[in-house]
Amino acid sequence: MNNKITQLLGTKYPLIQGGMANIGTGVFAAAVSNAGGLGLIAAGAMNTEQLKKNIDECRRLTSNPFGVNIMLMNPQTEEMAQIIIDEKIPVVTTGAGNPARFIPAWKDAGIRVIPVVPSVALGVRLERVGADALVVEGTEAGGHIGELTTMALVPQVADAVKIPIIAAGGIADGRQLLAAFALGAAGVQVGTCLLVSEECPIHENYKKAILEARDTDTTVTGRICGVPVRILKNKMAREYVKREKEGADKADLEMFTLGSLRKAVFDGDLNFGSLMAGQVAGMCNRILPVTQIIEEMFTGCKAAYDNLPQF
Repeated sequence: MNNKITQLLGTKYPLIQGGMANIGTGVFAAAVSNAGGLGLIAAGAMNTEQLKKNIDECRRLTSNPFGVNIMLMNPQTEEMAQIIIDEKIPVVTTGAGNPARFIPAWKDAGIRVIPVVPSVALGVRLERVGADALVVEGTEAGGHIGELTTMALVPQVADAVKIPIIAAGGIADGRQLLAAFALGAAGVQVGTCLLVSEECPIHENYKKAILEARDTDTTVTGRICGVPVRILKNKMAREYVKREKEGADKADLEMFTLGSLRKAVFDGDLNFGSLMAGQVAGMCNRILPVTQIIEEMFTGCKAAYDNLPQF
């Protein structure tokens, strides 16, 4: 396959692994890169030492391109931004903020910069300061989200910028991949469908919860206090929403969920873990190798295209 994103990234497929904190290890990123996508080391929950260790692990396990995702709320963001340069990482994606202050130095180092954006305005602003592409993420996604759906957001950003668009949120099979292309995307970023891969390092309880999820089994916490996060419904989610509606302040809610993602990923706590997952969780009902998940997505895309009604 040869399109703008595969040319930009040097990958077989125009597909990026989501930057999932505590999940996107160097080992997992290497598995995705070896399968033809762009694996991402998720630095959001790491410190600088852990980031360097995971970069080394990824390089030992793959000769294919990989990237690093930086959550701009991380207290060591400045140091991590420099590590990206020192380690000659080919691609960096960013979330939870505006990376504009880092882009010139990254670009000078020859790094491809692909921020995640939830709105047209931020996409336009980041194109102006040198972003190479944009991950345009709809509210269907798991984890931290914006308000607009992928269906509404992707074509509006595609119309507003000239750089390539990578659609994210609500993409787990070939039909949704085809839809993303039709909306103006040149590639996709996926996360939830990779949680049920053989290589994904999450606890088996977390994986099983995804496998058993139905279409209505996700909810969004934090809408009222301005930090919306999509997760699977459980005791923690219900209690969070209850406290939020009762007027609990943001600091109290943050304390209530402190460490909840780690509880899900490492402990398999189904009651009080933050089981981040997108609305496509109900479609993810088989544990498969990463390579098979990605290959089936692209063969399914071609099949869906071939079966389109004729007008």
